[in-house]
Amino acid sequence: MDLGLSGKRALVTGGSRGIGKQVARQLAAEGADVAIAARDKAQLDAAAAELASASAVRVVAVTVDTRVDASVSEMVARVTAELGGLDILVNCAARPGGQGPASRFDQVSADYLLEEMNTKVMGYLRCVQAVAPHMIEAGWGRIVNVSGLAARRTGTLVGSARNVAVAALTVNLAAELAPYGIGVNVVHPGPTRTEVTTPEREKAQEGSNLLGRMVDAEEVAWVVAFLCSPRSVAIDGDTITAGGGSPGVIHY
Repeated sequence: MDLGLSGKRALVTGGSRGIGKQVARQLAAEGADVAIAARDKAQLDAAAAELASASAVRVVAVTVDTRVDASVSEMVARVTAELGGLDILVNCAARPGGQGPASRFDQVSADYLLEEMNTKVMGYLRCVQAVAPHMIEAGWGRIVNVSGLAARRTGTLVGSARNVAVAALTVNLAAELAPYGIGVNVVHPGPTRTEVTTPEREKAQEGSNLLGRMVDAEEVAWVVAFLCSPRSVAIDGDTITAGGGSPGVIHY
């Protein structure tokens, strides 16, 4: 299926590695010009060079700290200047679930909780606030917020809180932006194979989903790329899981 992304302009935060990098790769493969943004300049530049060598589209690398208003504003100003506008935003800049400090209720500090909410929830909102005016002016856009299945599972209090908040944020944004032709959805990956996944970690996840194996970051990216496309018009304000299927759970 041609996703109709040729000539579109996309910004992927957290695009230097993991799911974000694979999303950028897939969008570029579909013909979209892509800007990737992250904090680590060396890692970001390496990812941009890799993406550029594998596609014929424009690839822009921009350092950003999505926890800071001014940094986000500068990022969007540069990207829109270099790409001539923005049609797609994929928010993926956050620490992967399970990589933070222990999160029993009696171990969660205010600083840790607020930092995670500032990065993943407010950080996503900052990016939308900066990008949405460009989409509104154009009369079309797609926003995908990458969250996680901790929103639907216990075991990581802070991870659940931030991911549920992202889902709620997404639905509210979809309601406000739909009249302007902008679709907003959230994707919940589960444990996902990336370039840093160890064989031990992957082995431990066997049987945790209906697929029977860990989902690969590229497979999550296929889902996100579809949601970024004009073909996803019938899906808006929705939560799409991409974790290989949750055993014993019914959502309706």
